[in-house]
Amino acid sequence: MVTVRIWDLPTRLFHGALALCVLGLFVSAELGGNAMVWHFRFGFAVLTLLLFRLAWGLVGGHWSRWAQFPLRPSSVVAYVQGRSLLRWAGHNPLGSWSVVVLLLALALQVATGLISDDEIANVGPLSFLASGRWVSWATSWHKDWGQSLVMTLVILHLSALVWYRFKKKVSLVPAMLHGDKSLPEHVTASKDHAAQWLLAFIVLLLSALAVYFLVTIRP
Repeated sequence: MVTVRIWDLPTRLFHGALALCVLGLFVSAELGGNAMVWHFRFGFAVLTLLLFRLAWGLVGGHWSRWAQFPLRPSSVVAYVQGRSLLRWAGHNPLGSWSVVVLLLALALQVATGLISDDEIANVGPLSFLASGRWVSWATSWHKDWGQSLVMTLVILHLSALVWYRFKKKVSLVPAMLHGDKSLPEHVTASKDHAAQWLLAFIVLLLSALAVYFLVTIRP
């Protein structure tokens, strides 16, 4: 067995930050009232993280790149049927799809939040750009189906971690904490050094600036 750096530090920090922000979104939404100020802040933070992850999937560590996600239907079918002989260093086919679907669901949730209007006290910063019909639909989705969808996907994500731990005797959590995996043979390691961290900081900063300019647009 050899130890290989699979998840670079920026990817690991993204994962932890996204989990905390999503938790913050749920808690602040349930509390309502003054907590909605934080709900918006968490929403902007999630959008920043999503933009970062989109870009990091192009320039980040080897196993964090979208090109390394085995998303082909044939790969998924082979994995589910147990016909795949590959040992996946990064995300396996099901894990890859779970990541993509969760990120897309979060993106839709944030997008609808930006144009929502509860007609009481909370108005999305971009609601003025959408027609009343779209604002009404976005508000309904954001408060009901969208929130339920994200919660369901999060529960499935956590359940999969538990299933792998106790059914397949494989713990996926440690690698996301320290970045390394023990593998039977050497594979390409993800770059994880100061230059990569600086690049990640620049990408994050640009993502934050993009979100800032987006949400401060005025009619």
